[in-house]
Amino acid sequence: MRKFTFSLMLGLFLAFTVSAQNKIEFREFTLDNGLHVIMHQDNSTPIVAVSVLYHVGSKNERPDRTGFAHFFEHLLFEGTENIPRGEYMNKIQAIGGTLNAFTSNDITYYYEIVPSNQLETALYMESERMLHPKIDQVGVDTQREVIKEEKRQSYDNRPYGTILPETMKRAFSKHPYMWPVIGSMEHLDAAQLQEFMDFHKSYYVPNNATLTIAGDIDYEQAEKWARAYFEEIPKGPSEFYRPNVAEPKKTEEIRDIVYDNIQIPAIIQAYNLPPKTHPDAYAMSMLSTYLTGGNSSLMTKELVDRQQKALGVAAFPLDLEDGGVFLMYGIANMGVEPKDLENEMDVLLRKVQQEGISEKDFQKLQNIVENNLVSQNSSMAGIAQNLAEARVFFGDTNYINQELSFYRKVSREDIQRVANEYLNLDGRVVLYYLPKSAQTTE
Repeated sequence: MRKFTFSLMLGLFLAFTVSAQNKIEFREFTLDNGLHVIMHQDNSTPIVAVSVLYHVGSKNERPDRTGFAHFFEHLLFEGTENIPRGEYMNKIQAIGGTLNAFTSNDITYYYEIVPSNQLETALYMESERMLHPKIDQVGVDTQREVIKEEKRQSYDNRPYGTILPETMKRAFSKHPYMWPVIGSMEHLDAAQLQEFMDFHKSYYVPNNATLTIAGDIDYEQAEKWARAYFEEIPKGPSEFYRPNVAEPKKTEEIRDIVYDNIQIPAIIQAYNLPPKTHPDAYAMSMLSTYLTGGNSSLMTKELVDRQQKALGVAAFPLDLEDGGVFLMYGIANMGVEPKDLENEMDVLLRKVQQEGISEKDFQKLQNIVENNLVSQNSSMAGIAQNLAEARVFFGDTNYINQELSFYRKVSREDIQRVANEYLNLDGRVVLYYLPKSAQTTE
């Protein structure tokens, strides 16, 4: 029987608070053209977040035409038939709003945060982007150069900037997750205008999109505007290409060296994971927090503070729709050989696999997880994104209110079990990132 420690009482209090006060209320409907609309009302602050999630990412691309989804993240800011080139961002900023977008392996996501009295403007802007995008040679040529510069800054010239693409191309041998979201510059250069137009027609359509409106709104007025601006947009294809590829289970370790513009070596380990919606995803998330989530985490205390073999360590599950990776890395301290750091990381992994975690650490972990979930929904932007992803990935918008219950089902035994099941030292990717200067001496 559990003792009623302060930590446990705090956890129960947080649990009650989350369930009693933080339920996200929403309304939703689907237009005749297939666009799914989700609305959340919160009149406490006079702002509103408007987002459109398109269910298309880098995995939907052809192997010889990678980077298209990320390319459209940029291109759809170019302008529309009714919004001049370069004015899209200016119009949102002129009404006191902010805007941005991102592309992942699975989705492309656009959003604006505007004063609530400008909701209609934001809805008009997103409907224009969906109905009248300007896809021409000038825009394509412009964004090609923008993306090349982004690749130079974010990947090529940034220390450790290629860790994710270098890891993913080894972690996946069959699935299109193997290529980076930013894609190949050679593929983008070779692509013709019609190819970009065809890709757009295939995915950036109402029946492959989710519109979310969250904030200081009136439900009836918001729905009226959503229908007015989006109902006329023609429905897209009846089916969308989704790769149906099962990544083979690894039985041998893949080990390699990457020479980079760095001064300090790093160790990267990657383990393949099941799909995002798999029940074990919650235990894996908690395991990552236990290993490196904060100053009191296992690896941080042991490798950074006590042994001082690492300047920093991190572990996180990159959970993807078709199965992601559990990525872990350590930056070696001065004078520490990468192999020494790797050995100590493996010692701690085996410790969790063999001994599990203590009841005290488990209670603390539960509190951290619940606090993190509350924080995710502490802004209108966060709520909008989580509502949309709940609908697209889990098929149920109300998953946003159920996620905590899945974490609560995780036991100490589950965390030990998934550590053994997925962190298989014989079927992982291990990369040593070494300074380029070391290449000439080896």
